[in-house]
Amino acid sequence: MSRKNKMMPKANNKKKAQPSKSNRAARRAKGMKDSDLRGAIVVAFEHNPDKLLNYKQVSRALGQDKLTQKEVVVGLMNDLAQTGVLQEIEPGRYKYNNKSVIIEGIFDRRYSGHHVVIPDDGSESILISEVNAGHALEGDRVRVQLYAKRKGREQEGEVIEILERKESIFIGRLQLNKEFAFLITESKDLSHDIFIPKDCLLNAKNNDKVVVRIKEWPENAKNPIGEVVDVLGQSGNNDVEMNAILVEYGLPYTYPKEVEEAADKLSAEISPEELAVREDFRKVLTFTIDPKDAKDFDDALSYRVLPDNNYEIGVHIADVSHFVKEGDIIDREAYKRATSIYLVDRTIPMLPERLCNELCSLRPNEEKYAYSCIFKMNEDADVLDYHIVRTVIESDRRFTYEEAQQIIEQGEGECSEAILKMNDLAQKLRTRRFDKGAIAFERQEVKFEIDDKGRPTGIIIKESKEANKLIEEFMLLANKTVAAHVGKDKKGKGDEGKTFVYRVHDQPDPDKLSTLSEFIRKFGYKLKTEGSNVEIGKSINKLLDKVQGKPEENLIETIAIRSMAKAIYSTDNLGHYGLAFDFYTHFTSPIRRYPDLMVHRLLTRYMIDKKKSADKSEYEERCEHSSAMEQLAANAERASIKYKQVEYMSERVGKVFDGVISGVTEWGIYVELNQSKCEGLVPIRCLDDDFYEYDDKNYCLIGRKYHHKYNLGDAVTVRVAQANLVRKQLDFDLAD
Repeated sequence: MSRKNKMMPKANNKKKAQPSKSNRAARRAKGMKDSDLRGAIVVAFEHNPDKLLNYKQVSRALGQDKLTQKEVVVGLMNDLAQTGVLQEIEPGRYKYNNKSVIIEGIFDRRYSGHHVVIPDDGSESILISEVNAGHALEGDRVRVQLYAKRKGREQEGEVIEILERKESIFIGRLQLNKEFAFLITESKDLSHDIFIPKDCLLNAKNNDKVVVRIKEWPENAKNPIGEVVDVLGQSGNNDVEMNAILVEYGLPYTYPKEVEEAADKLSAEISPEELAVREDFRKVLTFTIDPKDAKDFDDALSYRVLPDNNYEIGVHIADVSHFVKEGDIIDREAYKRATSIYLVDRTIPMLPERLCNELCSLRPNEEKYAYSCIFKMNEDADVLDYHIVRTVIESDRRFTYEEAQQIIEQGEGECSEAILKMNDLAQKLRTRRFDKGAIAFERQEVKFEIDDKGRPTGIIIKESKEANKLIEEFMLLANKTVAAHVGKDKKGKGDEGKTFVYRVHDQPDPDKLSTLSEFIRKFGYKLKTEGSNVEIGKSINKLLDKVQGKPEENLIETIAIRSMAKAIYSTDNLGHYGLAFDFYTHFTSPIRRYPDLMVHRLLTRYMIDKKKSADKSEYEERCEHSSAMEQLAANAERASIKYKQVEYMSERVGKVFDGVISGVTEWGIYVELNQSKCEGLVPIRCLDDDFYEYDDKNYCLIGRKYHHKYNLGDAVTVRVAQANLVRKQLDFDLAD
């Protein structure tokens, strides 16, 4: 609640004054906070909705008998009237405004101080200023009193009660004084430093990067009070900074010892009992193709020519479900994580190392359990038959993508017959997929060369070649086949089918497609926004083909991707728009994705154990959790890339580079450098040749006097002005 003006109990209640020290003392003596007293006043009027009440009646009802306490009541009643909660019917006499609304929701704290509350009922968000936030923190469940809606303004409100505190963990640099410390944080969720008493420092040293939990935030305190719960180490150290990114996104940076100990007890033995119930592929040519730095090989391919001159292609996936049983200590930790996290210089695994790098990794010359999708295919890459089965395999060879690509390009080498034929089949599968409207998004991927201290020494732009696409197409085929196998089961027999985990990608929003169409028209391109999915998909692909090699390529690809829906996990099959599949799931990476492990277990439940359908609501909850954790992991990965980009460019401050405007905002233009793909901001204050205004419809800044424009996709030359590692932010100046 605003405390700027408190009304004194005078005639007509018009005169206002600042709250005195005696006012505040009276409140402290009474032990009632402003928010509590305000809430009590609202309740008093709610219980007497048809009565006119003055400050004397309300004060008496609430036990606020002293003059200073009555002054506070008058001030609060005046504020409630100004914000529409009460109506002043006669001078000094108020009535409850029945149109006033109290809602509950989740508080979203913004660094700018312009916070919002997301109502539980899904209605429009409520704007909350810092002075009306009541010390609510990010994620808290709160009660909000809505203000009277003003024409042309967003709905505003005031936090009147914090219903449920979300645990508030922050990462930052410790500024140590003799008797206390402050956590200096750049978090966008908190605009105040955190006060830390001396006995809550956990032996942290000055300038350490630490993890702090907020314990309380007293109403009259400027800063929240916290305690150090973990000391990561000195700021600037690579391991410390990478762990700090994980903490920032609420992700784990260590592995529980008891879970690792449970994994160490698992046996690697191939038992006779398991051999008896699995298909034996140990004598069939089998190999893996992975990145050269990979340690967990969760998929392998097998190949053999059949007597009828067709081909048997096996997609073999590590059988994690054999080792990790639902509900055990390893499974609980894996579910909590839901995914492995891939930062620039490290992997934070979903499973203990004993499982992901040893027991389940399909390493060459080692017998391993697998869940397999076996295809019978002809020369045209038609699937003539398939079966899904648990197997035992033994990989003959481990290839890197580079090695497999060399065989494809040169036509010879170890396992060349298998690799060349499988590449031929994969290319046919790919062509057929795009003919059906699949969309060819292939963003350039940045990879850093890292020295032994974690510092970036160079940047590599990764390119997807035929060897990558060979693996991709067969993994897609397996995922599609498994989803259809369960999804189509009993179709048309009057039931809803079996509960299953799908990877779904909804159709794009028509409005977003129209916006994309309008935008690309400025570059001379056209896009079909109406018609069948196949027609729209082909139109998008045609656009992506046309922009190849053009300055605006990365920009248009980025905006096209933003116009698409996000792929998520769901028990409701919506199909996969981007891949043009009616059925799709994730079956091929159970070492690093929990949904794949769920899929393996459901296959066993239905195909082998012959059990009834699993509980849909339970699996939908797991799908939602997995989708959320996937998004968090992606955010952390991007943050680690951004950190390394800033670190890389910190040694190039003052140097000049060519780039493209990749973003336009009211505070400046973002520029992506052509060579390194590093992105930085040219602040609008540096565009000092004119007064520039933001045109959000045309993605540009326009000079008011000279009408010069800075458009998305424009080529510019910039100078590196500043590299701020704390904020993971690059600042550029225009060099021309």
